[in-house]
Amino acid sequence: MQIELKSIGFVHSIYKEKKDAPHQGRFSDTVSEIVIDEQYLPGLKDLETQKHIIVLSWFDRADRTALTAIPPHNPVEHGVFATRSPNRPNPIGFSVVELIGREGRTLHVRGLDALDNTPVIDIKPYSPDIDCVQGGKVRRSNSLPNHQ
Repeated sequence: MQIELKSIGFVHSIYKEKKDAPHQGRFSDTVSEIVIDEQYLPGLKDLETQKHIIVLSWFDRADRTALTAIPPHNPVEHGVFATRSPNRPNPIGFSVVELIGREGRTLHVRGLDALDNTPVIDIKPYSPDIDCVQGGKVRRSNSLPNHQ
């Protein structure tokens, strides 16, 4: 199956290298810019009515061969699909950020952990009624059989 993604813009950020970025952007007050390509400008209509948005980006400097990772908060190796590591077969970044404002095709956001010039592949409005799972917790015991 062939899947084609198109960048809709890119990130302007103070984070130039992986070591510069926080482990989770939501815990950072850093303001970044997302510059949307001119052809997608009509897609930004009414976006500034949102307080928070979901930014999907392509972590183009990630290791796409990684299948395990050791998270910073839990120094135990896990499969990448059980972590939020940027290193994974399809390095899609998912960030809920505060939309501070919009100037033309530039969005000013707080809480994005993407590196400078990271391609942006989509933006969606954040909806607490839809996107927040009440009582959502990490399952500590595996109630399903572990099939390998």
